[in-house]
Parts: sequence; structure tokens; C-alpha cells
Amino acid sequence: MFESLTERFEKSFKLLKGQGYITEVNIAETLKDVRRALLDADVNYKIAKSFTDSVKEKALGRDVLTAVSPGQLMVKIVHEELTELMGSENEEINLKGNPAIILVAGLQGSGKTTFSAKLANFLKNKKNKKALLVAGDVYRPAAIDQLNVLGEQIDVEVYSDKETKKPVDIAKKAVKHAREMGHEVVVVDTAGRLAIDQEMMDEISALKKALNPQETLFVVDAMTGQDAVKTAKAFNDRLDYEGVVLTKMDGDTRGGAALSIKSVVNKPIKFVGVGEKVDALDVFHPERMANRILDMGDIVSLVEKAQEQFDEEEARSMQKKIAKDQFNFNDFLKQLQQIKKMGNMKDLAGMIPGMGKAMKNVDLEEDSFKGIEAIIHSMTAKERENPQIIDGSRRKRIAKGSGTSITEVNRLIKQFSETRKMMKSLKGGKSKMMNMMKGLR
Repeated sequence: MFESLTERFEKSFKLLKGQGYITEVNIAETLKDVRRALLDADVNYKIAKSFTDSVKEKALGRDVLTAVSPGQLMVKIVHEELTELMGSENEEINLKGNPAIILVAGLQGSGKTTFSAKLANFLKNKKNKKALLVAGDVYRPAAIDQLNVLGEQIDVEVYSDKETKKPVDIAKKAVKHAREMGHEVVVVDTAGRLAIDQEMMDEISALKKALNPQETLFVVDAMTGQDAVKTAKAFNDRLDYEGVVLTKMDGDTRGGAALSIKSVVNKPIKFVGVGEKVDALDVFHPERMANRILDMGDIVSLVEKAQEQFDEEEARSMQKKIAKDQFNFNDFLKQLQQIKKMGNMKDLAGMIPGMGKAMKNVDLEEDSFKGIEAIIHSMTAKERENPQIIDGSRRKRIAKGSGTSITEVNRLIKQFSETRKMMKSLKGGKSKMMNMMKGLR
């Protein structure tokens, strides 16, 4: 996410030399490079120029403290401007209503159906709300089947009516059903449509008028850059929606849509899709996103993800084991499984300050831990509890049983030993973490 932009910004800040004041002379090349970086990220020219003009105005003549270099001060100013550009603060989804109705709109192929399921899963697990999914796409039969499959995965009811051909009628019946069955939120998936398709735009407008939803969310593929922004404006002119959802953010190395949409349509980005799994949905926080763009990490989000997976009592128990040097392969396996639930490994590593650049060429696939788990599962219960007894003959048997090589088994045992020491000392920093992650591949 934002990989290209992060690199370009880093190079831009290095151009700023000297101490004391930031002047028009020493800032000129940096701002020119920042503007180029934004344009290359597919940010609209007017927005890029306005951004750099604002940075220049705030930076000129500002004293540079002795402990801070001009480049560091520029990072701070750019961070403030990026945060403002993307909306300043997070705007939560409106769930007031009985039931609250959320209408999902967007182009064909933007990921509306998947997002609808992700949102229902989010409402269920993070907001403790009983949600109802509504299959309102009557033009693509596979959409109804897809939503039913996704609903089954997340254990959320899906309302569909293949006999009715009018989305407005289906949605009205669904809301009535929701009230009768005690659903607190109704998420209405709709057909994909083009802004130039008058008939389809009339239909989504009629849906909004009939349902009077608390939220109309516009879903758009972040990877389409400026096209996403233009489409967002065309839909907003007609629908006046409450928020934007950017899908496929995990594949967007440029970030033009995220940086431009708020300025163009004056509507907040509320969610970002960061993967294909039903739990791969993040609430959008402008400041946290600015942190990640500038490779300052996103510790708050990382901690939140960890808190969702780690039980406090279990964490205390683990701390005691670590302190007594009793951390074993059973504990190691349990930790791996909890980490896997937190999300994509490379994305998680990027939340650690300074790790984005370090992780650039590290290949961490979703199944990175497959081989490790196979090796641990091939150990006996005694071996998992007492790693020190695993000698040469045992390593040979474990390698054969796990379908790996002795080299891989040796590497894991060595890595486990180093991890154990690191956890006990609670020291090491970025370099040790990098070595640990490389060793886990």
C-alpha cells in the first residue's frame, strides 16, 4: 500500500539541506519533487499543486529546532497536510435507526457484494449488531448466490427474492423482515451501474428515496486512481452519498484515489478493503494512513488488531512462561496462529515505524507459516514441550514427517531459540525483528 509514494517522499525530504530556517531557496527542489511524487501517484494536478503550496506556506520561515533537521520538520508539515487532505479525522458509520439501513452503490466489478459481506461481518464482530444482508442485484444471478455463500461464511442471514425483479420492492420487503426478526442493521447490496446509464442511476436514486437510508456508501476500486475520483464525483452529484469505500487498497502502490477523493467530492472515506477475506476490512483513519505513507508506521492499528486476537489472561500466562524460560513449541504454534488471524504479514510489518522500507524486498506470502506448522505438528508432544531434546535423529524423523528438509528443521529450531532469547530479553529492535521474519519464510 502506497509503496511507490513512500519511496518518492523519502527521496524528496533528503533534498532539503542546511540548518536554521526553511527558505524559498532550500525548499524549492523538495517541493517540486513532492509535487512530482503526487502526480506519479495519480493525484489530480490541481490537488497536488494546492498541497505543495500549502506546505510551502506553512514551512517558510519556520524555525528549525537544534534537535530537528529541516528534513524532519518537513516530514511533520507534510504529515499534517496529508492528514487534512484525506479528511483530518475518522468519520464513523451512522447506525442510528430501527433498523439502520445502509445502501451500497458503485460500479460493476468494484467489489460491492464482497464489501457488503465484509461490512456485515464488521458490524457483527466489532459493533455487536445483528445484521441482515439484502441481495438487491437482480441483473446478475451470480451476485445473489455469491452473497448467500458469503453470508453463510460469516453466519449472517441473507434476504433474497428471485421472483421479484424490482430492487425497491425487494429492499422494502427486506426492511419489513428485519423489523420482524429483530435485525439492527440492514445492508443492501445493489447492482453495478455506470454513471452514464440513466436508467440504472434512476433506479439507485429511487432506492435511496424509498429506503431513506442512514448511510449510502459508494464503493470504488482504489487501483483505478483518477478514474475512481471522477466516478465518485459523478455518483455523488446524483446520489449525495454519505461516504466512500476504497476496495483493493492492498494492491494499490500509488494511492491517488485515497489522496484525492475527499478534496473532489467532500465526502469522507469510511472503509478500505485490504484483502479478499471477509475480515479484511479496515476503518479509515486519515492520520494513521498519513503515518503509513511516510513510513512512520501505524502502531495504534497494530495494537488494535493484536487486542482483537490476544486474550489478556492468556497473555499474562505467556509472560510468566517467557520469564521462566519455559516458552515452548506449543506456545510458539499458538502465537503463530493468532498472528495469522491479524491479517497479511507484510501489511502488519508495515505498521511498525520504519519497517515499510525494510520489508520492501522481503517476500512474505499468506502461507508463509505453512512449513513451520508442518514441522511443529511432526514433533511428538514431548519434543514440543522440551525443544532441547531434539537431537540429530529426531530432526531427521521430523523432516521426513513434515515433508521438509533437515536444513529447514535446523533453521526453525535455531530461529525458535533466538526468538525465545529475544522475547525473554524484550530487546532487539528492528534488525532482530527483520532477521526473525526472514528466518520464518
